[in-house]
Amino acid sequence: MNWTLEVVVVPVSDVDRAKEFYADRLGFAVDHDTRIGDDIRIVQLTPPGSGCSIVIGRGAVPDMPPGSLKGLQLVVPDLEKARAELVERGVAVSEIQVMGRNPRPVPHPLDNVGFVFFTDPDGNAWAVQQISGRG
Repeated sequence: MNWTLEVVVVPVSDVDRAKEFYADRLGFAVDHDTRIGDDIRIVQLTPPGSGCSIVIGRGAVPDMPPGSLKGLQLVVPDLEKARAELVERGVAVSEIQVMGRNPRPVPHPLDNVGFVFFTDPDGNAWAVQQISGRG
């Protein structure tokens, strides 16, 4: 039996601001933006190529302090290109950092060990890792 992770709830203080950040700055697809009355809103967004989405909202999502989610991680085949896209879209992103060394030869020196980091407007922390074989 396969067990797939499909959705991660990201706690935010302002749904519209977060939707703009994830859709316009990061390029996530807006799968749906559902309002159920005045107090319930669910927005699901999916990173390009991902099988897992994020959900932001109010009312029907778990109550967590905005910005409390740390360690979310995206994987890209070309970290330099991904970082350039983030910079072009106005995301404050770290320089590329090499974290450790590979125990065996890899196609690109940044594979597995190359990362950049950024936060959303609420402080939820993300990492982007290069694994060129995923492209």
